[in-house]
This record gives sequence, C-alpha cells and structure tokens, in this order.
Amino acid sequence: MKRRDFFKKGTKGVVAASLFPIMGDISAQTSNSKNLLFKEEEALKKTLKKDPIHRKNLKVDVAVIGGGMSGISAAVSAARNGAKVVLVQDRPVLGGNASSEMRVTVNGVKNLSNKHKIERETGIVEELLIENWHYNPQESYHVWDHVLYNYVIREKNITLLLNTTALDVEVSKNKIKSVVCRQLTTETDFTIKAPIFIDCSGDGFMAASAGAEFRQGREGKAEFNEQFAPDEPDGWVMGDCIMMSTKDMGKPVPFHAPDYAIPFDAEKALKDKHRKIKQVKEGFWWVELSSDVDIIGERDEIRHRLLAHFYGVWDHVKNSGDFPEAENVALDWIGSIPGRRESRRFMGDYILNERDLLEARHFDDAVAFGGWSLDEHCPGGIENLDEPASYFHSRFKEVYQVPFRSLYSRNIENLLFAGRNVSVTHMALSSTRIIGTCCMMGQAVGTAGAMCAEKGVSPRKLYQKNINELQEQLLRDDSYFPNRPAKDKNDKAKSASLIFASSTSSGDVKNLTNGVGRDLVDKINHWQSSGLNAELQLEWSRPQKFTSVEMKFDTNLQRNMMMHKNPAKNKNQVTAVPPELVKDFTVEARVNGQWKEVGKKEYNLTRLVKINFNEVKATAIRLKLKNTHGKENIRMYEIRCY
Repeated sequence: MKRRDFFKKGTKGVVAASLFPIMGDISAQTSNSKNLLFKEEEALKKTLKKDPIHRKNLKVDVAVIGGGMSGISAAVSAARNGAKVVLVQDRPVLGGNASSEMRVTVNGVKNLSNKHKIERETGIVEELLIENWHYNPQESYHVWDHVLYNYVIREKNITLLLNTTALDVEVSKNKIKSVVCRQLTTETDFTIKAPIFIDCSGDGFMAASAGAEFRQGREGKAEFNEQFAPDEPDGWVMGDCIMMSTKDMGKPVPFHAPDYAIPFDAEKALKDKHRKIKQVKEGFWWVELSSDVDIIGERDEIRHRLLAHFYGVWDHVKNSGDFPEAENVALDWIGSIPGRRESRRFMGDYILNERDLLEARHFDDAVAFGGWSLDEHCPGGIENLDEPASYFHSRFKEVYQVPFRSLYSRNIENLLFAGRNVSVTHMALSSTRIIGTCCMMGQAVGTAGAMCAEKGVSPRKLYQKNINELQEQLLRDDSYFPNRPAKDKNDKAKSASLIFASSTSSGDVKNLTNGVGRDLVDKINHWQSSGLNAELQLEWSRPQKFTSVEMKFDTNLQRNMMMHKNPAKNKNQVTAVPPELVKDFTVEARVNGQWKEVGKKEYNLTRLVKINFNEVKATAIRLKLKNTHGKENIRMYEIRCY
C-alpha cells in the first residue's frame, strides 16, 4: 500500500498497520490484515536478526579520532592536502570543549610581556573565528556548533561520523591496522582502515588501546629540571570544570538550591585573589575537580560533585546578600558535561618541557607556537582551598615553538596526536593545553598525516627526511612558528625582477616576499597602501607559467576575536569580520602584452586567499585591491605565485 493511500483507508488500516495500540484480536477487526502491511514492514521482517548491529567498512588515507577544535583542524588540513579523511566524534556536535555542550572560550596567545601582548594564531582556527562572526553575530553557542559543522562537511574529502566512539583497535607490529567505532544513533559499527591515525580525542582511548606509551600526573622537579614542578612525581592532573551562563530577568528571581548542593565555604575560598566572584554572567573556572588516581575512570563521579559544588557557589551568590547585582539574574544554562584540562599525555620522540617554553628554545622541526602563561591549576580544585586556584607561574616575553617530534608516538609507528594529549610534561601542558595552540598542532598533524599517507612513510621518517617540506606547506597554508621564514623554491614571486605598488603609507612591497607572514615585535613585515582601490604588480624579465596566486591579508593579529559567554569581554575586540581584511579584489595576468583577468574574490572572509586558474604564460601579475571590510587602507603580508 502506498503511504499517501494509507491515510485514506480509515481506522481499520491504521490499526492493521500497528501504528496505534491494538486491543484484542486483529483478525476480528479486518479479514485482510496481511495485505495491509507496509512494504517497509515486510522488508524489515526479512532483515530482523539476533544481532542488531549493522557493520560497515571504511578505508581512508587518514583517520582522525576526536572532533574537538584540534581534530577539526587536523581533518580539514589533511583533506585540503589531498587525503581522504574520516573524522570521528563521540558527541552530536563538533568543537569538544569549545562546543555548546561545554562552552570553553577559544583562547590563544595573550598577555605576553611585550608590546604586542597578543599574538593570534592563524590558519584554520582563524578562519573558523572569522566565519563565526560572519554567520553568528548574535554569539549563539548553538549556532557556533553549526558554523563548525558547515566548515567540516563542505570539505569533499571528509567523511564525518558524529555520535561515534572508538571501541576496539587492531595493532600489528607496532602499527594500527584498524579501529572499530560504534555510531550509537544508527547502531552501526564502522571498521576504519588507514595508513595513518590521528588521536585528537583528549583522553586518547584509541592511542592507549593501541599500546601507545603515555604519562599521567606530574613529573618531579629533577627529571626535566623544571623549577615549578613538585619535588616528587605524583598522580595529580589539572581538573575538570563546569561552566554556566545567566539571564537578567528584569525583576527579582529567587534561587532554591537542589538537594545535593554542597555548601560553599566562601570565607576561606575567596581569600585567594584568583578565586573571586567578579561577575555573575558566565561561571567560574575555579569550580573544578581533579583526581590523583584516575580522572578518566572517575569522570561521572567528578561530574556529580562538580554540579554539587557549583550549585553551592551559586546559592551563595544568590542568597548570601553579598551580591546585589545578582538579584534579577537567573541561571540560563549549566553544563552537564565537564570541560577537561588534562588526562593522558602520549610520549613522542621529544617531551616538551617547562624550560623549553621559558627559554623559547628553537627547534629545527617547529610546526606550531604557543604563549599562554604557565597556568597550572591547583590539585584538588575547589576541594583544596588551602592552595590558590591556579599558580599562574610565569608569563612569556615571546612565543615558544612546538616541535613535530612531540606530536607523534614514539612506539606506535603510524600514530599522530594533537591537543592536550601530546608529548609534553605536566608543567608544559599548563600552557600548551589552550585551544588556539591545540588548533595549530591539529593543523600540523593533519598536514603531516596527508604527507605520510601520500609518501608511504611513518611520521618519524617524515621528520627525518621531509621536515622542511612539512614546514613549507604549513607556512604556505598560513600557519606560523617563530624564527622560520618560508623559503619555498617553487614560489615564483621570490624571483620577480620587480615588485611595486600604486601607493605606500607603511612598510614596503618587498616585505611581501620575505617569507614572514606577520609583523614581529621589532620588525614590520607588511605593505600598506594609501587609500583604497590600490594596485600591486610583479614583473618578470621572461614569460612564466602561472596557475595560482596566493595572498595573506591583514586581520590584526594583535587583537582578540573569540566569542565569549559574557559580552562585556568583547569591549576590546571587533565582533564582526575584521575591518582590516580585504573584501573585494581581482587578479590579472599580462599575456602577450595584454592584461587578462584570471581570478577575483568578492566578499572575502579569509586572511589567506588562494586564487587558482587555468595555466597562463605571462610576464606580469597585477592585483586590483578594491576595498576592505571597513579600514581606509589595504594591508598585505605576503604574495606568492605558482
């Protein structure tokens, strides 16, 4: 029976099809019930079996487990570099700690002890933040979830599996052969085979199940000569926390704490200068709990105790009389999943430590940077009021490098990782765990994973033989690591006999080919026009073959642009597409003495723009830069021609 006909048959048809509860014997209601079954029901009867799990096989180049911000960065960078990718996420939304389920701010390098203070991360994480202000000016975390979703699924090389968790790992001769993942919403087990696996899941179940070596807890002071480490090693890790947001109801709103709330010892707790209640809008990061035994195995107990402590704190805010500003404020959202700072840290060929960060050590395999302070949260969290909420041991004068050797396993040959589970000490993690830094690591391992799959080599072999190629690709894709300018021999802009602009108000057009895609604290690396409708031109003495022109524009990397739960924190940032960013422009090539338009961009949203076109043989390339998203001058940091 066709569905549209079904609803015309009356109650007997409905009852016979078992959509309503059936009272008594169905044969008493219709003599022809067998013919009234849906075709779908008949087909389902044939497929019923004792084992309800469906089984599918996936074969890809790179498998990324974990769809937080580092996993998104890894999957997208691998896909853009030509790899077939599967991204596995155990939640219904992407973003991990940054998603609507936990709402941790996408912080990055800030509070540096130099005149820049902020040194924002570029590449994929910046693209995401700009797109969020474009699609989500209302600052909705639920819309942010879908900005991330859109960003991932539009990559044709990515297969996304949401609500899917790793169950089992097959390992042979120190290599992961396959991972079995179950998608709970479809009762489907996926067996994923790939030459390269990347664990960005935070806790690292896949990596641990594969036998990858890891640490958990704090190293003692002597092992790495870390001045802020404890005298002796122990099992403590930084804690989980619960966030919240509130709504002003415009009238007094009472609050009644749930039965399980734990009273807040405000007198003792608030003596700590960091454990303060300065606002009543977005929660308190110091409502956190840890473990010195097994923070993963105890997670559900920790979640319950966190909620109990949070409601105790909020009861104090609402009912102590000490916070009259909270009288009209009601809770609007409370997290049900704790945001996690630390658990397993998988060991690579190098363990990044506190001294590397403080001394800004240079690594020949640098692939990312960081600069958040050494922000070590106290053992025990809110249940340990004898210690400060965080030690904030030290700020940095300059950003530090993250080496590639800290992003792959030293004993599982085809395993990379990014995020808070990388090869660092506990003290180093107090800085590297910040989301912006994790995203840069994700972009690095995604690019590396694609290269490993294409070349048929392990990450260690890639480091030994192709680290320069990896660094060059990352720099080309708008990553950054200090003291390593781009030196791509294939970039024809570097061989131009002449480069000039219609006007200059700051910097020099020659800066656009020096390989440094941002201004440094003590050095300008940009060219800036005087006014809009500017032109930039490159000349070659002989005709060259061109198929692309790539540019890096200005988005003001010394200004924050993350989304906050508390809009008051937006006062020093722009809550829109950066006004400095070039909006509309065209690219022209001079072919046989005539200018020919080979590409254009309208309503540009990215700092890095790659214009690809059919091959032309030309003696010059010209950009016509029409306008910006608000600023009066055009500023660029790099131009490349291929």
